[in-house]
Amino acid sequence: MRKNIDIDEVLLTKLKIISAFENMSVKSLMEKAISFFVEQKEKERFNALSKEEKEDLGLLLLMQQTDRTDIVDEQEVMNVLKSIQ
Repeated sequence: MRKNIDIDEVLLTKLKIISAFENMSVKSLMEKAISFFVEQKEKERFNALSKEEKEDLGLLLLMQQTDRTDIVDEQEVMNVLKSIQ
């Protein structure tokens, strides 16, 4: 996807200098910086969740990984529940 953004000339100059030191293009440097920023915000948001919200999120992620075509009959579920008690 291609997006045009306006960047201040001073910031652009700094980006060019950093990209030269890092031996990468300005584009890849910006992509790396944006990815890092998004990752940090995700971590901040996750750390702000309560223990219960983290458990709910973990359960949601596990549920998304399940095979929806795999079917278990009721009796098998009841047997597992009985064995837990």
